[in-house]
Amino acid sequence: MYHIIKRILDCILAIIILVIFAIPMLIIAIAIKIEDGGPIIYKSKRIGKKLKKFNVYKFRSMKIEREELKSNLSHEQMVTKVGKFIRKTSLDELPQLFNILKGEMSFIGPRPWIPEYYEWFTDEQKKRADVLPGISGLAQVKGRNGINIFRKIDYDLIYVHNISFKFDLKIILETIKTVFSKADAEISEVGIKQEINELKIQKQNNKVYKEVG
Repeated sequence: MYHIIKRILDCILAIIILVIFAIPMLIIAIAIKIEDGGPIIYKSKRIGKKLKKFNVYKFRSMKIEREELKSNLSHEQMVTKVGKFIRKTSLDELPQLFNILKGEMSFIGPRPWIPEYYEWFTDEQKKRADVLPGISGLAQVKGRNGINIFRKIDYDLIYVHNISFKFDLKIILETIKTVFSKADAEISEVGIKQEINELKIQKQNNKVYKEVG
């Protein structure tokens, strides 16, 4: 029953926020376009509920020459001037309100990850996809990228198995406290590769354990 109520509340809140932030979102869109003339929205393929793929939306914060420059520039240097501001204030996440209205995301839930992660998940770890992914979640308020991949998944599973209005409200309040904190807010491409490698090692070890057992 709560899943239905949660969906209704998500849509109502998403519409309210879109109305309130309509002008700021327009200003951000214009600023991004003026800075380098590139696309306003960045789309990335992610895994959603029941392992379905979808495009998550964000305001673009990286330079359009990213692929050409990334071998010469650090992750920080690839972020645009506008991008630094919207990342610091989490305003780059606002387009995900449309993901919510489309039924692809919720305000609270496990963060949507790229498909490569799921290739190395155990069956239990894949249960993090039993609910809609969220803009924020338990793992985000418990340490963001300052905790290892397995701790993140553990927190996500705790949420999946205990989802409730009270739990969502608690995470929302914790999110408000941390939204302007830059600590461990982002993960680099190198960090993502390291996490995927750790999952790969886990799966290989599990395979060896089963064969020996």
